[in-house]
Amino acid sequence: MECRSGCAACCIAPSITSPLPGMPQGKPAGVPCAQLDDKLRCKVFEKPSRPAFCGGLKPSTEMCGDSREQALYWLTQLEQATRPSV
Repeated sequence: MECRSGCAACCIAPSITSPLPGMPQGKPAGVPCAQLDDKLRCKVFEKPSRPAFCGGLKPSTEMCGDSREQALYWLTQLEQATRPSV
């Protein structure tokens, strides 16, 4: 499966705890990654500076759904379900 053009749900919904270019403390859930360009494409895709977390996310029917909105919803739900309790 290929990524949906203009989606970027996986670059917005989940938190990223590892440092990435432009976000040395990581990225909070729901915040667009600093590496998204104006067309919602990753500027560090396939570069060594790309976090392992990002490289591990692979598009799937379950994760991506039929629309950007479905992908954002699914990833947000997953983020909330796996968030450590305080």
